[in-house]
Amino acid sequence: MSDHKHGEMDTTVQEKTFEGFMKITQRAVIGIIVVLILLALIGG
Repeated sequence: MSDHKHGEMDTTVQEKTFEGFMKITQRAVIGIIVVLILLALIGG
């Protein structure tokens, strides 16, 4: 078994993946809010 040392793992790939996930999530939420506002204006 290898020795584990806290804080030595390279996490750049995970950080880039998380940034991409957050961008997609943010755009999706903004899109959903815009659609809900348009539905409220049209249906209201």
